[in-house]
Order: sequence, then structure tokens, then C-alpha cells
Amino acid sequence: MQAARNIFSYASQSAPPAPFLPTNAAEMAALGWDACDIVIVTGDAYVDHPSFGMAIVGRCLEAQGFRVGIIAQPRWQQPDDFRVLGRPRLFFGITAGNMDSMVNRYTADRRIRSDDAYTPGGVGGYRPDRSVIVYAQRAREAFGDVPIVIGGIEASLRRIAHFDYWSEKVRRSILFDAKADLLVYGNGERQVVEIAHRLDAGQRLADITDIRGTAFMRRAVPPDWTEIDSTNIDEPGPLNPPVDPYATAATGALGHRVVRFARHVRNSDRGRTVIRLPAYRDVLEDPVLYAHASRILHLESNPGNARSLVQRHGDVDVWLNPPPIPLTTQEMDALYELPYQRRPHPSHGQAKIPAYEMIRFSIAIQRGCFGGCTFCSITEHEGRIIQSRSEKSVLREIEKVRDSVPGFTGVISDLGGPTANMYRLACKSRSIESACRRPSCVFPGICPNLNTDHAPLIRLYRKARELPGIKKVLIASGVRYDLAIESPDYVKELAQHHTGGYLKIAPEAIADGPLSMMMKPGVGTYYKFRELFDRYSKEAGKEQYLIPYFIAAHPGTSDEDMLNLALWLKEQGYRADQVQAFLPSPMATATAMYYSGRNPLRRITRDSARVRVPKGLKIRRLHKAFLRYHDAENWPALREALRRMGRADLIGNARHQLVPAYQPAGTGAGAEGRRRPGRSLPFRTQHTGLPDAPGRNRSLRGRKR
Repeated sequence: MQAARNIFSYASQSAPPAPFLPTNAAEMAALGWDACDIVIVTGDAYVDHPSFGMAIVGRCLEAQGFRVGIIAQPRWQQPDDFRVLGRPRLFFGITAGNMDSMVNRYTADRRIRSDDAYTPGGVGGYRPDRSVIVYAQRAREAFGDVPIVIGGIEASLRRIAHFDYWSEKVRRSILFDAKADLLVYGNGERQVVEIAHRLDAGQRLADITDIRGTAFMRRAVPPDWTEIDSTNIDEPGPLNPPVDPYATAATGALGHRVVRFARHVRNSDRGRTVIRLPAYRDVLEDPVLYAHASRILHLESNPGNARSLVQRHGDVDVWLNPPPIPLTTQEMDALYELPYQRRPHPSHGQAKIPAYEMIRFSIAIQRGCFGGCTFCSITEHEGRIIQSRSEKSVLREIEKVRDSVPGFTGVISDLGGPTANMYRLACKSRSIESACRRPSCVFPGICPNLNTDHAPLIRLYRKARELPGIKKVLIASGVRYDLAIESPDYVKELAQHHTGGYLKIAPEAIADGPLSMMMKPGVGTYYKFRELFDRYSKEAGKEQYLIPYFIAAHPGTSDEDMLNLALWLKEQGYRADQVQAFLPSPMATATAMYYSGRNPLRRITRDSARVRVPKGLKIRRLHKAFLRYHDAENWPALREALRRMGRADLIGNARHQLVPAYQPAGTGAGAEGRRRPGRSLPFRTQHTGLPDAPGRNRSLRGRKR
């Protein structure tokens, strides 16, 4: 993988850091500023903490010597709030916040949520639907000539034509609807720093077309590029197959080389090769081509070998440069040790911000995930290369939390990231890693080239809990248990010192059908982990329990699968207080399954096997009802389903039966109408892809009887 310039090797900060990045003219004046270089607009409350995107990007730019302002949760109906900091000298940076605005505002049943974890007081309604589009439009109305750069999870996952669950159709790239000049995808520090310095040097944003991790619009492929035409269901072939002397080639309108169905582009030419995806109009009208485009996108996701992608939208191309080069440990350390206040901006007063309360005493130790779960957006956004901080940097941050964060009682609530236990795990060979095109390092089994040594993480845990003033270090991030069982010492450390009674893990399903569509390990792996966890908990004299997470209505799931899961839950003695339904987030592989009924994990053809997709409110609610088989509100629907499935033998009061034949007064039919409008049964939110997105995973609490 090619090296990249250190993001802190540019101009250093020329003035003391601001106590908080300014949010109004008075705060700018107090800093002696007459203007901002960059204004970041965000849908979240402003919390100056490295778990919040606007803070980490803002402080990173500040460290470069730029004057950065924050407009947090602006009133979007008019452009007035977008003028409070004046005209930015370089650009507006637009983000919806740590969560996708549609996932933030709507449940999996498309009901409006009454709360928002990223708003003071947890109040809902402080951000618009499709926030990036609305904010970009208001910023353009406020200052029409200021360049607009969009980024964050919402823009990142909508960088090409994508299926939109909330409108049940394929939408074009968000670049068009936002009328933005440039889109930054993935973790954006490397891209944003480069953009800022180039604009500061006098470059026009329209001329900045070579930065990795960015997307933009252009009329056509440049003359000196080779275009691989993959607009049909024949996908690009192996990396270095033999040259096909009969392959046909053509010349594009501007003189660039167009290779049709060819499989002979050499590695040395990859830097000037672009793959043409099926056009927006084609994937809108043909779900099979949508699945094909999704497969190509995920195959071209390794920064070590990914090629540029292009997709036609009308008479303009959306061009995606390859993913950004992951941050080094040195860069990660410097980034997370910038002068954050680690608390909300004073303008929020004493109002509690739930997302901040959740991560106030937590520490991010890594980024990225090589699990590749098809329903999760982490890999699409952060990539599969694990980016880890040094042990010394993490320990210094723990000491800072201990010494400076109000209310600290000696308990670190989490050392983690997208997962708890991928810290410093990587491919044993850099050359193999750079050439690999597998979507997961752990499915269908753990790759033999993957280093699974948990010793550095165990050492970090031990040193963290030995720090003076630290009473307990808990692990709240989800544990990848198929990796954990490769290191029994890690499971012992976790169970005996870092679990507070309950530990969350995510089997997600127990049947082979949905598990294969999720790219998750079989239930046997869960049993192995549970055996180790229970043994080590007992050795320590602790009564501790696992909290398993499951997904309802995931592609590949049948009614019988959910019934068997419900019976398994009852046999295991679990009663889920909260459940989650599959939410098709933009660009996820499982979303392509949901829309197309095909499996992009395999080559797509017109004859590809169909994937069972539970669609429609009735079946989705039924699958959730199976997860809450013990709730009397669900018994009428379950009895009806069991009779339809020929399993009326499971209706009754015997221990082996699932639901009783009687119905308690005041429950069941009609109860749905008695719930308050705008609220739904709680469920854990779909992963949205940011390690710095506290609150995105609402606990699916389970208790053993």
C-alpha cells in the first residue's frame, strides 16, 4: 500500500487553540478573528470531544493553522443561521452529524422517533430529513460563491446511486441533490486537510480531482485513462489473468481507452484505470444491475488495490477516487490528543446530551473493521484496515479523563471502537493485504493470514486498570467472539476484570440461511465463547451474563428461521427487552440483497439464485414478534403465524410450547392503537459506521430467568 503524507506535516498551528471552536460572531471577536477560513455545519449539538465528528475534524484543521467555526443544529428553514459566522474564506464543510439523519429520525418501521441522542435534552426534531442536502442548499443561499464540501456518514454512504429505504426507490448520488462541489467519503481527516491546504494555496476546488477518498462530478473520462466497461453483469475479472488477444478495445469520445469485457489491465496501469459502473438510470430500472454495481463497489474497497469508479448520471459522471490511505499510529495518536475540552459547548447550558453522556468516560483505541457484516456500514465508511493508537497515547488520554472531565468516578466506560477486540490485528503480510479483495477477514472462517494475537490488547487493559485513580475499566464495544476464542487469555481477562455483569455480543441469527447472508459465524462459535466466558467468570466468583443481539427480517431469513430462533431463546432462558429489525442503510451489501433479491457476495448473473427477502410491515413485525415471544402483545400474531406454518402444536401452556392459548385482558388486538403516536417498541439501531458515533447502538437488553 502506498504511503501518504502525514496529516500533521503541513503548517503548524500559529495561534493558541481556541477554548471552543467559535459558534457565533462574539466568540470570533474574542479570538480576534475577522473571518473563518472554514465553517463546519453539523446536525449534532457541538460537543468538543474526539467521539464527535465536527470536533475531531475541526480540531485537526485548527492544528494546521486554519480558523474553524462550527454551526451546530442550525434552523434550516431559512439561511439566516448559516450567516452567523460570516463568509468562510475557503469552504463550508457540511455533515449530518455522527448518524445518518434518516436513521436518526426514523425507526426501522419508518416511524418518527420522539428523541435524538445528539440534541440537548435528547429532544427530537432539531434536524431535517436528509440533512446534508438541506444544509448544503441553505449554505448556498447564504453565500452562493463559497465552495461546499460534504462528508460524514450520510454523504459517505450516498456517494453513488443508492437504494433509499425511506422512499423505497434508488436515488442518485447525493452530490447532485446537495449541489455540492466535492464529497469526502470515509474518515475524512486526510482528505479535508489536503483540500484546505490546496485551496489556501490558491487552487480552485474544481481542479482538485486527485485526492483519494473524494467524489466529484466530471463530464467524461480524461484521455490518458483506461476505462473498464462494466455496465453489464459481466464483472471485472482477476487481477492478473493472461492477456486475451481476442479482447476488444475501443476509444472513448475524448480519446481515452475503453476496454470491453477485458481482463488484462496490468497492476502498473491500475492508477490510471477507472471502472464504469451501470448508470443511475440502469440501476434504477434494473435491480440485477444494482446488485452488480454493489458487488463491484465492495470489490474495489481495499486502498491497496482499489481502482477509481465512475457512474453516469444523465450527461455527467460521478467519479469516485480510491479509498483514502488509513491513518498511521503516529497520526492517530496526534489526532486523538488534540486539545479537546471533552464536554459540550457552554451554549448548551446544563441540558444533558445523551450521546455525550454515553461516551463521556470512554476512549477510542482503534478504527476500521474487517468483519464485513453485510448489514453494517462500518466497512463502507471506515474501511477494513484496522488503525490503532499506541498504548502510551491511550494511557495518556485515560489520565486526561481522570484529571479533567467533571463527574469522573474512576470508571472508564469503554476502551474500544467499532469492535472491542480488533486492536492491532492485521494481515501477517503487507503484500497479501494490499492485493486482497475478500470482503471479510473472518468469513466463512478466519483467514490464515490474519494475525489474531490479542496480547497487545490484554497488555493495554492491564496497564489501564493499574493507573492511579482508575477503579475499573469496562468494555462496552461489541466483542467479536469468533476472534476472541482464538485467544482464551483475552476472554479470561475480559470476563474477570472488564465486564460489569453483562457483556454484549452479536450472534444476530442462529440459522445458516441468514448467517450466510450476514457473513456471520455459526452458532457453534457462540457456544464456544459462552463456555469460556462462563468458566472464567465462575473462576473469579462472578455471576455474569451475555447479552446476545439478534436481527429480525434480515435478507435470507424465513419465518421458520425466526420461529427456531424464538424457540432457541426460550430454551436458553433469554427474554429480549429490546429488539432490532433490519434497516436497509444506503450502500450496504444486505441493502442490495433487500432491493434486488440477489446475493452480491457472489458473481451476479441473470440466473443468480434468489435471496428470500422479508418485506412489508406485516412480515417485519412478525419477525420482531418472534424475538419478543414472551410479550403478550405479540401473542395473537404469533398464534396466527404458527397455525399458518402448521405448528399449532406450539400453542399452549406446556414448557416446550412458545405462546399460550389464552390472552390477558387489555393486550393483543387493538393494543397497537393505544400506543402513543410517533413511538414504537424500542429496537437497537442499525450500525451506521462511525466509531465516534456514540448512541448509535441502543442496547438489546436480555435477561436470563
